[in-house]
Amino acid sequence: MRAGSHRPRKRFGQHFLHDQGVVARIVGAVDPGPRDHVVEIGPGEGALTRALHARAGRFEAIEIDRDLAAALRAEGVEVHAEDALAFDFAGLPPGTRIVGNLPYNISTPILFRLAEHAAHFRDVHCMLQLEVVKRMVAQPSTPDYGRLSVMLQARFRMQMLFRVAAGAFRPPPKVESAVVRMLPLAEPLDRDAPGFADLVRAAFSARRKTLRNALGMTEAALAALGVDPGLRPENLAPQDYARIARRTISHRG
Repeated sequence: MRAGSHRPRKRFGQHFLHDQGVVARIVGAVDPGPRDHVVEIGPGEGALTRALHARAGRFEAIEIDRDLAAALRAEGVEVHAEDALAFDFAGLPPGTRIVGNLPYNISTPILFRLAEHAAHFRDVHCMLQLEVVKRMVAQPSTPDYGRLSVMLQARFRMQMLFRVAAGAFRPPPKVESAVVRMLPLAEPLDRDAPGFADLVRAAFSARRKTLRNALGMTEAALAALGVDPGLRPENLAPQDYARIARRTISHRG
């Protein structure tokens, strides 16, 4: 496919990467090798795809736009023409490497899907809007820290690598972007804590309240966990939420 020949479709949130300098930086960060199995989400016109495909031992792409999928197949790329939200990540072999320029309009649901299957991945490198990346890597007691921060950091070690200007895309989005590296934790923080997701959701749906009100727990129960009941949800680290979730489950049992 000739770069710039495909008309971007708003319903898919398409912004095609064309800056070869940015492509080189992403490929350098991923550094795929002949033994690697790489899966790219949202290859678009293939600016990043071709470089990854040339270096990886096995390469697959997930592209919802059937016209783009057909064009990449014509170049010899193995493409799944489907929605990444419906893709069977559980069917991937352990150690798969994920790379993606995630559509901004569905980036958060895709991130939750990737977190759900983190154990299958060696690493994840994604490009998203800068505001989302800031939330992904945010630390407790900072303005960007919230549910997304906790849920992802329970499964991954996060690192923002570099920013990407709007002009690197066609058409240019109205926001700046950034590339983030996500390394699955050997021991997920929410392991053996089945109520973790519900607890985090409840906490941040009432983030302006103190923990004793947001979580509906007594001061004594929170104090027994070493948690100040007067704190707010954004003050707790992911490890704290995992500890509270385990305590809640054990008390129910």
